Amino acid sequence: MTPIATLSKEFEQNSITCISPSKTFNLAGLYASAIIIPNAKHRRQFHEARRGIVPGPNVFGLIAMEAAYMNGDEWLEQLLVYLNGNLEYLLTFFVRKLPRIKVIKPEGTYLVWLDCRELGLFPEDLKRFMKNDARVALDEGSLFGPSGAGFARMNIACPRSTLIEALKRLETAVNTI
Repeated sequence: MTPIATLSKEFEQNSITCISPSKTFNLAGLYASAIIIPNAKHRRQFHEARRGIVPGPNVFGLIAMEAAYMNGDEWLEQLLVYLNGNLEYLLTFFVRKLPRIKVIKPEGTYLVWLDCRELGLFPEDLKRFMKNDARVALDEGSLFGPSGAGFARMNIACPRSTLIEALKRLETAVNTI
């Protein structure tokens, strides 16, 4: 990966780079991130805009962030292998058991888009179906705008047993339609 700020001095002075161990290392709930703003004027504007709105990180989050970036290489390597295994399991499951739902293979994330339009449900019905019938908590695609209607987003950064349970519930519910 090449940060845009490294491409030229002009890019550096006109970019903001945001990083967080929460996403990189799958460490939810840290409430800690780093925002790199090389341009002093932009940095002052950013600090002024966030004043009173965005709280500072907690000390535990900062310690965890430091530990992740300083000592987390092995964890990250193992995490990526595990998440890839989850993705492969999910892809195979949908092809074999839920072909009416198409998986959009992610590029560099553990959030997987599911095209549920072949189920023939309106967005509100799909939301209710996922929650009440399948008993799975997915992000409804319509939250991301009108073009997301009929889609759902699934987080696969979880223990494989949790993923398997969610997929079985989804399969059972889809088979009732």
